[in-house]
Amino acid sequence: MTSGGKKFALPAFPDDDGAPNLALRAELASPTKSLIEHLKAARLLVAVVAVADDIGTGGSDKSSHMAAVSMINAAGQKGLLAFTGIDSLAMWDQSARPVPVLGTQAAQSALEDGADALVIDVAGPRRYAVTGRALAELALFD
Repeated sequence: MTSGGKKFALPAFPDDDGAPNLALRAELASPTKSLIEHLKAARLLVAVVAVADDIGTGGSDKSSHMAAVSMINAAGQKGLLAFTGIDSLAMWDQSARPVPVLGTQAAQSALEDGADALVIDVAGPRRYAVTGRALAELALFD
């Protein structure tokens, strides 16, 4: 797409309304050997939230930035959060903003951030963590 001689990239998911991928959810509930292949091509929503950089004297944000969300479990392992739909994102945090990405991209981001896992639908309907060799395989783009 061009405008005034400048090229603009179209969004990766231009018609995405955030509806859950019910087939993927079913697969996450009862994983098969093909789960990683399905996740590679699936649209996931990575959660981003506002993080205050500077707080004013009255306690209000003077400046902030958006950051992807990760969590750390009791064992100290870090997991990047991703969701199968806007409904599961809202179950976790209604103020978080969704960024649609392919499963492969989410896994790559998790690894680049030093995460041990890609945690999908942390607040439900069914939490699933991609870890270890499966996370490395998911991050590989075919």
